[in-house]
Amino acid sequence: MQNPLTFLPAGLRGQLQRWWPEPLQIGRRERLAVTAATLLAIAATGLLTHWLLGPAPMLVASMGAAAVLLYALPSSPLAQPWPLVGGHLVSATVGVLCAQWIASPALAAGLAVALAIFAMIALRCLHPPGGAIALNAVIGGPAVHAMGFGFVGLVSCNALLMLLFALLLNRQLLRRPYPRPLPAPNRNLVSDPSPLARMGIRDEDVSAALSGFNHLLDISRDDLEQVMTLAEMHAYRRRLGDTRCRDFMTRDVVTLRADTSLQEAWRLLRRHKVRALPVVGEFGQVLGMVSLVDFLKRLDGTPEGLRERVARLLGGRGAGNRVAAIMSSPVVSVRDSLHLVELVPLFAERGLHHVPVLAADGTLVGMISQADLIAALFRDRLHAV
Repeated sequence: MQNPLTFLPAGLRGQLQRWWPEPLQIGRRERLAVTAATLLAIAATGLLTHWLLGPAPMLVASMGAAAVLLYALPSSPLAQPWPLVGGHLVSATVGVLCAQWIASPALAAGLAVALAIFAMIALRCLHPPGGAIALNAVIGGPAVHAMGFGFVGLVSCNALLMLLFALLLNRQLLRRPYPRPLPAPNRNLVSDPSPLARMGIRDEDVSAALSGFNHLLDISRDDLEQVMTLAEMHAYRRRLGDTRCRDFMTRDVVTLRADTSLQEAWRLLRRHKVRALPVVGEFGQVLGMVSLVDFLKRLDGTPEGLRERVARLLGGRGAGNRVAAIMSSPVVSVRDSLHLVELVPLFAERGLHHVPVLAADGTLVGMISQADLIAALFRDRLHAV
């Protein structure tokens, strides 16, 4: 959408520019999915509430505001399950108490919203629609007042049903996690942060910045750190230039077939001094990978030495003696057009050692190892000096 301020005089446009919001970063498909999810959730919540509670009102207005958070901003700290349910429950209770105890509607309304916000912050369940539900309990009219604490039951029923549909629709329709997943632990099960987290901005830096900012941000710490990490990667990508996988991958790749014997696969691994080899199909597609670890996983638990156990595995017969029996599948692969920087998380965070490189048609055209990536980064670093 074109900024309408462009038609104003330059002086006035400069004064009003800060009022015009930046465009929302959401694609067309995402918009349609959010719209469909909201339609389904609100309609189903109303129908089920009517079925459960009978002639009581089906919906409270704050469910519309909650839907904006649950489907348009599902990773927001304010949209998580406890803020959704706890915020509504606390605010509805505060609103009903203020409506019953304070005669002045204006004073009751002000106190209901203010105390609801105070309680939600104290209980770590801040949820913007909670302010609306506290106000609704005061100014909702005779029907709401007659319900008394039955209004809290209606609100709780709505909130629980909305949570149920948020869990279902975010995963099945919108294809994204909800609630927000916990940060993954260090894959080596040690207390040190992951390799990428040790570089650049650290967790203590974020903590110090947030404590000095002294305002509530509608973004989780994890999302904030991820955004900063992505920004660092984009900056690094700009400094590195247009270095793609095709520029430094190994092109002369030794491959295996699914029916290759384990003896032959072992021989090729030792001869070429590599830790893994790709398994390809008839048309060059990658079916899996065979590594030294795959061989070790298949060794029996007898007390004999490693050499004897490997010899027994390689001397097997039938289908169990073929590469297909031990290969790892599916395999993480990348396109040959992928930028160098995009490989760093694969090796640093996911612990990969070799990654197949595919052409646009999905066929194998190369391999990239940790050594290849280190060499490419070192070369570009030298050129930048």
